[in-house]
Amino acid sequence: MPSARPYPRPTRRTLLIGAGAGAAALAGPGLTGVAAARGSQVDTVLEWYDVTAATIGVITGPLQVNSSRTWAIGWIAAWRAVARAGGAAPADAALAGAVHEALTTLVPARTADLDAALAATLDRLGPAAAVRAAVASGRDAARDVLAERAGDGLDLASVNRPFTPPASAPGVWQPTPPGFAAAVQAGQGDGRPFLIDAVRAYLPGPPPALDSARYARDLAESRAVGAVESSRRTDRQTDVARFWAQTSLNGYTGALRAAVTSGARVRRVALVALFHAATIDAQIVTYAAKYRDLRWRPVTAIRTGVIAPDPAWTPLITTPAHPEYPSGHTTYAGAAEVVLRALAGRPARPVALTSPTATDVTLTYADWRELTRDNIDARVWSGIHFRHTDEVGAAVGRRVAASGLARWDGRPL
Repeated sequence: MPSARPYPRPTRRTLLIGAGAGAAALAGPGLTGVAAARGSQVDTVLEWYDVTAATIGVITGPLQVNSSRTWAIGWIAAWRAVARAGGAAPADAALAGAVHEALTTLVPARTADLDAALAATLDRLGPAAAVRAAVASGRDAARDVLAERAGDGLDLASVNRPFTPPASAPGVWQPTPPGFAAAVQAGQGDGRPFLIDAVRAYLPGPPPALDSARYARDLAESRAVGAVESSRRTDRQTDVARFWAQTSLNGYTGALRAAVTSGARVRRVALVALFHAATIDAQIVTYAAKYRDLRWRPVTAIRTGVIAPDPAWTPLITTPAHPEYPSGHTTYAGAAEVVLRALAGRPARPVALTSPTATDVTLTYADWRELTRDNIDARVWSGIHFRHTDEVGAAVGRRVAASGLARWDGRPL
């Protein structure tokens, strides 16, 4: 259904995704292996979750929001198809057909691998006519969602429209060292959301004034703990900063997988769909605010600002090529936290995650809020954000996701 549908406020029952659904019993492993099994039976939800993750993980070029969009389209289609399937095998076939159709359309270079994955699923489910019909139903659902999302402004050209920065001035974003790359994602704020309506309604207030006590305090913190050779940053803080230098999508792929390891099929499929819909909306709001306020990064403020300028100061992590306020990582984290807490509940056991940007580090989380906390801290310890920016980002993400869930009526999107 179109994302602009006026959703009534859901009940507690619909927020838990249907009758009989409760808080998920979550397992701890990150994204490892291909398909998990219950005894000798392959779990088709996890099988196609892993297929999606593997497919998107090898894409080169697309920005995070484009990859998130691929996740959302495939799993919204799967949700629709599974909800109308009759029986376990047809529901699994519908899921596979929907995700396969979406991924082969959006990532055609992976068609051979996706065809092999679909063949393996169908070999396991058998040749029954109901199974084959369910695959076709899943494909139809994917085509419907693809058509609905056409022209949503989240394609690469629209997201990465050219941007000319304004003249240099105190507080105003400028390209940052070492590469002084052109700004990216300047058009992302104009994308069409999945759950919310007016992006403008979710924009935060402006960042602190340059002569405010809050700005001075946060500038001093980023300068002290965010420098590449900081003597104030602990080893653990450095590890957390390096760990969350990965994209938010990558960082949360293992967390979301842990949340869908058990429970009713349709509930788990819905959780994947709603997670990506909400975090996309948060990403859209983030970039609308970034390019409205055009706030400078710590490296620019510290090197060229009037407060104790230090032309040699360098952050721990290379500064991303877009304005500073609010933080994209923490906005994503805030939205993810709300969806996971509302629809999955607290993890039944700690969730261990790994990162390609810190391969020697494993972080373990007992509550979804802990990931948000680490994202807030990590971007300060990285030297690429101010603390007020990270805190505002998390609040914006939470508000976007909570509003999106409040507008959802319990039916497939």
